[in-house]
Amino acid sequence: MHFLGIDWVGVNAENGRKLVLSLMFIAVVVGGGMGLRALVGLVLTRTDHATLQTKFWTRQGISLVTAVLLVLGLLSIWFNDPARLATAFGLLSAGLAFALQQVVTSLAGYFVILRGSTFTVGDRITMGGVRGDVLRLGFIQTTIMEMGQPPSVQGASPAMWVRSRQFTGRIVTVSNAQIFSEPVFNYTRDFPFIWEEMAIPITYEADRLRVEAIMLAAAHRHALDATAMAADAKASLHERFGVDPLDLEPRVFFRITDNWLELTVRFILGTHQIRGAKDAMSREILAGLDDAGIGIASATYDIVGLPPVELAGRRRGRTSAVAAPNAAE
Repeated sequence: MHFLGIDWVGVNAENGRKLVLSLMFIAVVVGGGMGLRALVGLVLTRTDHATLQTKFWTRQGISLVTAVLLVLGLLSIWFNDPARLATAFGLLSAGLAFALQQVVTSLAGYFVILRGSTFTVGDRITMGGVRGDVLRLGFIQTTIMEMGQPPSVQGASPAMWVRSRQFTGRIVTVSNAQIFSEPVFNYTRDFPFIWEEMAIPITYEADRLRVEAIMLAAAHRHALDATAMAADAKASLHERFGVDPLDLEPRVFFRITDNWLELTVRFILGTHQIRGAKDAMSREILAGLDDAGIGIASATYDIVGLPPVELAGRRRGRTSAVAAPNAAE
């Protein structure tokens, strides 16, 4: 094409027609996708978990179909010759493999997450060092509402000030490529319950049976009732993972240490109920121990004796003290 006295390379009537057709095609496909997503939002107006899941995956499917249509349509418009398409595809693949490794890996991670049912929106997971609830699953990144970390890892970077399973207020994006290099912990996907423990140290002179009864009573009152657990959840746990679901009742375990007797109560709870239940149990156990006159043990040191000190005399105006040898030595 000759314009302004310059012969523009690659610009001709055919390419101009393809450009206009491409812009029209992009406008139609993108507009149609936005309209369908808006329609889904109007139809699915309920806020329960099942409806939110359906709304998310419907919109995700629309976005995926839109992306596929755009790629196929643009390739069909610009590379109607199969030989040219194969050449262009080879060059594009080589360029992507070199320059966009992380992007390609993240996109592959997205399909692995979908195919392997690794997690979905609403699941509580730990991924890439971040623990929280999944807000959004994108083609490249996963968005997580961050939760606090236990004290053992609070000093890690970034800084954490919430020490339990409650939201910090930070929204974190994690690359989908993390599933290929680090484990993903899912708290809710296949079995939406989790076992928890509370340990209380007492002295060896304390009434350990009374303490055990207090801890069991609190666990039975605030932990999940094993008989009320969904039958399909029990069957899934047993059939898919070979875990025997019979040991669901609260139980207290004893452990002997050098300083005290440690009693640990083990119980099961829903994933999103843990901190509230442990708070109520702690208050009830403390009240029960106070009523029984039983204290919680702590590290103590007993001084069993001191060697006698005698004045040996005065030398040069100063008094020196000599400790007599211990008769027991």
